[in-house]
Amino acid sequence: MTDSPVRPQTLVLAFLGDRLLGRDLRVATGSLLDVLARVGVTEHAARSALTRMTAQGLLDRERRGKQVYLGLTPRSREILDDGERRIWRDGVVNDEPDAAWTLLGFTIPESHRAQRHLLRSRLLWAGFGLLQGGLWISPADVDVPALLDGIDSAGQIRAFRARTLDPTDVADLVAGAWDLDALAGGYRRFTERWSAAPGPRDDALARQLLLTAGWLTLIRQDPRLPARYLPADWPAAGAQELFRRLHAELDPRAERLAREVLDVAGPAS
Repeated sequence: MTDSPVRPQTLVLAFLGDRLLGRDLRVATGSLLDVLARVGVTEHAARSALTRMTAQGLLDRERRGKQVYLGLTPRSREILDDGERRIWRDGVVNDEPDAAWTLLGFTIPESHRAQRHLLRSRLLWAGFGLLQGGLWISPADVDVPALLDGIDSAGQIRAFRARTLDPTDVADLVAGAWDLDALAGGYRRFTERWSAAPGPRDDALARQLLLTAGWLTLIRQDPRLPARYLPADWPAAGAQELFRRLHAELDPRAERLAREVLDVAGPAS
C-alpha cells in the first residue's frame, strides 16, 4: 500500500474501533505496529502516535512479561462510540424535519488563547458553523454542557436554542455558515478514490483500515445539514453507499487476516 494521508492517530482509532470496541481485549504493541506498517506508517511515526495517545488518555498501556499490550480507555471508547453512531446509525443524510438550531456565542480574550482554540476545535467537531463574528450555529440539538466540559472560560459563553423565522433564507444561512463546496468535494474525492478496482495483491486488512479511517475523517467534518437546504446533486449518500458496500465486501478477508496477525489478550486476571 502507498503512504496514507490519514493521520496515524485516526488510523489507530479506526482499527481499534473495528477490532476492540465492545470486546474486553487488548492488542500487543508489536502487532499494532505491524498493522500500521501495512498502510505505510513508519515505525517511528507509529510509536510517536501511540505514545501521544497514551499520554492523552486514549490508550491504556499494560506490560505482561516482555510484551506491552494496549487497550481502550473510557475516553477512547466514548470517541469510538460516537464514530460508530455516525457511521452505522445516523448516516450522512438528514431528512428529519427542522428542529431547534443551537446557537453559541463566546468572547474569550487573547490571554486565554488555548481555551479559545479548544472551544473552536470542539465546535467544529460538533458540526457548528460560523454564522457571524463570535456566533456559531448547529443544525442539531447539541448537549452544550458536555461540549463545554473542561473549558475554563465557560462563564463567557452564551448558548441558545432557536427556530428560524421569516424573512430568514435558511439555504442562504447554511451556505454562509458552512463551506458546502469543500464538503461536497471531500465526498466526491472519496468516491473517485474508492471506486477504483483494487489490485490483485491488495491487502484486505490494510484496504479496510484506510477505507474506514478515510470515511471517519470525512464524516466528522459533516454537520449533517438538513437535506432540503443542500444542492440537489449532494454526493454524500452515494459515497456512503460505496463505503458500506466496500466495508462489507472486505470484512471476511480483513477479519481473517486480523486473527492471523494480531496478538490479543483478555483482561488481566
